[in-house]
Amino acid sequence: MKHYLLASALLFSFPAVNAAEDSLLQQAIKGNHRSVEHQSRDQYRHPLETLNFFKVQPNLTVVEIWPGGKGWYTEILAPYLKEKGILYAAHFSANSDTPYFTKNLITFTEKTKAQPNIYSKTIITTLQPPKELEIAPNDSVDRVLTFRNIHNWIKNDQADTVFKAMFDALKSGGLLGIVEHRAPENLKQDPKALSGYVKQSYVITLAEKAGFKFIDKSEINANPKDTTAHPKGVWTLPPSLRLKEQDKEKYVSIGESDRMTLKFIKP
Repeated sequence: MKHYLLASALLFSFPAVNAAEDSLLQQAIKGNHRSVEHQSRDQYRHPLETLNFFKVQPNLTVVEIWPGGKGWYTEILAPYLKEKGILYAAHFSANSDTPYFTKNLITFTEKTKAQPNIYSKTIITTLQPPKELEIAPNDSVDRVLTFRNIHNWIKNDQADTVFKAMFDALKSGGLLGIVEHRAPENLKQDPKALSGYVKQSYVITLAEKAGFKFIDKSEINANPKDTTAHPKGVWTLPPSLRLKEQDKEKYVSIGESDRMTLKFIKP
């Protein structure tokens, strides 16, 4: 009941996305700078509905956490925020000893430099627990967004550290938007989240432990076809298809993972 009352009160404190902002966001989503491959995933990631749910507006300061090498969401956020807002891309550290991290950072950086008309105002910062946590100045950000990253932090015992960094960056009243692979609530949470799936209740607990208040959830990114019981975890499904040709048609027909979409506020 407490969560419901808080959510009801706060939902009315954020202005609705107006038609002009919605049109601008749609332009970013349909932009020619996005590859056909990336646009083909819109059916699973629902960027328009997701960013509207997180109340992302073009005049806000936004942090995108770990955009990866391809910067799928950065392709949308960068042009949308370029004129009136600020976008921080909190990426891996160049000082990391892990080749995966440094390779993806280089790929992302090269991509942004190659398209200055899209990314010239995108600010690349660092999130590499446990020490490099300066994703943005403290108390300066309107939105922090993270897409399918939490299982990685759980696996490496870094979730508390990262949630604190996100909390610190946000202004009071700022929102944290989370999309994550969703495990069934009737299963015990794997303390390492090795399948890539995380229980929704567990994510809420992590966020509230850091000081956030849960205000709303959406089924925008739900996929009822996903049983979550797969040989290679979430990576069995598209786009990874870790089993390659084995049962490929089956997993393609399921589509991408079932995902929670959660919204929190920093009091």
